[in-house]
Amino acid sequence: MAPPSALSLPDRLGIPKPLVFGYLGVLLFMVGDGVESGFIAPYMADHGAGTEVHASYVITAYGVTVMLASWLSGALSDLWGPRRVMQLGLAIWIVFDVLFLVFALGPENYPLMLVFYGLRGFGYPLFAFGFLVWITATAPVARMGTAVGWFYVAFTGGLPTLGSLVAGATNPLFGQFGTLWVALGIIAVGGAFCMLGVRERTGFARLAPPEVRPVQSLLASLSIAWTHPKVAVGCVVRIINTAPEFGFLVFLPTFFAKELGFGEGRWLTLLAVIYGTNVFCNLLFGWLGDKIGWRKTIAGFGGIGCAITTLTLYFVPQAVGSHYWVAIVCGMLYGVTLAGFVSISALIPALAPDKKGGAMALLNLGAGGAAFVGPAIVSVFLGPLGPGGVVIIFAALYVVSALLTLYLKLPGQQGGATPPAATTTEPAAVRA
Repeated sequence: MAPPSALSLPDRLGIPKPLVFGYLGVLLFMVGDGVESGFIAPYMADHGAGTEVHASYVITAYGVTVMLASWLSGALSDLWGPRRVMQLGLAIWIVFDVLFLVFALGPENYPLMLVFYGLRGFGYPLFAFGFLVWITATAPVARMGTAVGWFYVAFTGGLPTLGSLVAGATNPLFGQFGTLWVALGIIAVGGAFCMLGVRERTGFARLAPPEVRPVQSLLASLSIAWTHPKVAVGCVVRIINTAPEFGFLVFLPTFFAKELGFGEGRWLTLLAVIYGTNVFCNLLFGWLGDKIGWRKTIAGFGGIGCAITTLTLYFVPQAVGSHYWVAIVCGMLYGVTLAGFVSISALIPALAPDKKGGAMALLNLGAGGAAFVGPAIVSVFLGPLGPGGVVIIFAALYVVSALLTLYLKLPGQQGGATPPAATTTEPAAVRA
């Protein structure tokens, strides 16, 4: 092990040096993906979908493909290598986004919105979570939580943090439809950084042993749910982690921009503040999880914290009225506690050290499942219960996630102490 003084700056920060351009590329890719997040639901409702609920059906269809692609990102990375999976995701996003803009959203064709926006959902999970697999196969175990934390800095830094700021700047200049084309260009630049800038060789080759066949690998990524039940529980926790986030993006734009009278510009700024706070706290909680234990951090700061701040985010601004600074503070609190879940990406692979690829596939399935579950809950309950009822459901789910996390003890771990693996800096791929 090299002495700390001999390590490069990225390594000292917890970023694997060979993957630096990958982190930057993922950031730019997710900026492009996140540009639309603050306005796409109401925009589709006004341009072909008809109502907010119908727009939620489009986003739910998108969530289904995101969920499938998120699972496949881990399984296919085992077979093809993460880099090839990322290439596929980039191509899918660009092709179906062009089709969505030209043939669906432009002509206000609702059936084609469902088809093309839904199929585009295969793109970002293959790209982003393919890179996450690359990280877990490369980063030293002792700094895995920090390396994963930096991934979520890039991921959340783009979607929706910087993406919302870009939208706030470009919507007045090019209109919302023109902004969607700007986003496509940002996506392409981010993809180029990853494909041309990352030369680390682990991600160029398959991660599974040569004798593992495609069907066997795909089945193994599912069978781990019953051979390692704690991994399955962790998948559920991962779904709950960001399901409310995706659900909020369906109805909170209308609540803050129209009902509270903030307007689109201040709503997009609020969205950027929420997840900008989350970006910085991802690093804090990644480090804290490595120090005090991943399980404690997830259950306490993530599950219980988000249960409280989810209620605060909606009901406090509703109670005080159009006081923008109150909404900003409530949003920041939600962003802080949401970061408490960041260590889940370090914890789940550690629950199945003999099947890291399958564990990552199930983890990614949970991440993608959130993009389906959140909007689906909104689609089902927004009509009968209203926004307040949906928010209470989300808060209750966070409490459930905290209780489930208590079950996720590592092998040989009796409490919430620092992970036993955190005594080595040997790369995870070598240890496996």
